[in-house]
Amino acid sequence: MTTDWVTRPAARTWTCPPAPREARAFHATLPGYHPTPLPELPALAEELGVGRLFVKDESDRLGLPAFKALGASWAIHRALAGRTGPPATLVTATDGNHGRAVAHVARLLGQHAHVFVPAGVSPEAVAAIAAEQARITEVPGSYDEAVRQAARAAEQPGALLIQDTAWPGYEQVPGWIVEGYSTLCAEVDDQVAAAGAGGPDLVVVPVGVGSLAQAVITHYRSRTGGRSPALLAVEPETAACVTTSLALGRPVTVATGETAMAGLNCGTPSSLAWPYLDQGLDAAITVSDAAGARAARDLAALGVHAGPCGAAPLAGLRAALAGPGRREALGLGPESVVVLLSTEGVAQLRT
Repeated sequence: MTTDWVTRPAARTWTCPPAPREARAFHATLPGYHPTPLPELPALAEELGVGRLFVKDESDRLGLPAFKALGASWAIHRALAGRTGPPATLVTATDGNHGRAVAHVARLLGQHAHVFVPAGVSPEAVAAIAAEQARITEVPGSYDEAVRQAARAAEQPGALLIQDTAWPGYEQVPGWIVEGYSTLCAEVDDQVAAAGAGGPDLVVVPVGVGSLAQAVITHYRSRTGGRSPALLAVEPETAACVTTSLALGRPVTVATGETAMAGLNCGTPSSLAWPYLDQGLDAAITVSDAAGARAARDLAALGVHAGPCGAAPLAGLRAALAGPGRREALGLGPESVVVLLSTEGVAQLRT
């Protein structure tokens, strides 16, 4: 069973505990840290019939072209705390950006990195990971298969698995990665307020296994007082694991196909993220590569250079507002404030 649109009418009344605050203070100590831009795009606000629209531009985060360094740096910091002896080998599976972030942080800290890459990842993405001095194993299979092989490799002495998806028995490190992403949400709050927009009425987030979405849900569903925004998840129609799971009411694995949104080409929701996705998302929607490509072109024309995953939120919001009753489901009106999370730059590097 699949569907291109699923809603959760009670999501804005669901609450959860907040994320720890230590991650943002840690990130502020890193060389090159600065809040990424949040440009306002009035032309898109007018097109979509909302009051104000902002895009969180993650094309330059800690020297890398995606937000993933936030989670990787915090998780590695926590995993290595108190560790002595020879350098560790940090092991992970990736479609591009997460693996590059792990390898980048490992190199800066004098550790080793071993990155498993599934079929379909561009040669440019593989080369960028290799440039961080990582050992690479290319897997002739899906992202889920690469995760399985990385987990087995991390059983070796001196290895640590730094994976951004969770499963029963492996949730501590993915939890740290989610905590790292909370810095992005805190920046958004500060920037929207500084623009005189109060707070967002809708936040649109691209979804792979759901870790970033978990961070966004945790941030907005744990706030006391004030309004709670609607939260919309967007994923490729060829890898609709979250939308399908929401429609069925339980987490499931779906077969994935080819997509330009390689960082979202994931077949199984994170076990850690699933309860948050199930209870805290107002809606989820799937989009085609063609819709994503159009969104990327339109963003570029307005000065935001987003890769396919980064452009997915605009494609998803357009698709949502084109359907009957969907604007009402998201609570959007002519004065609403919308934030799109553009998670990567134009370089072909992804999850």
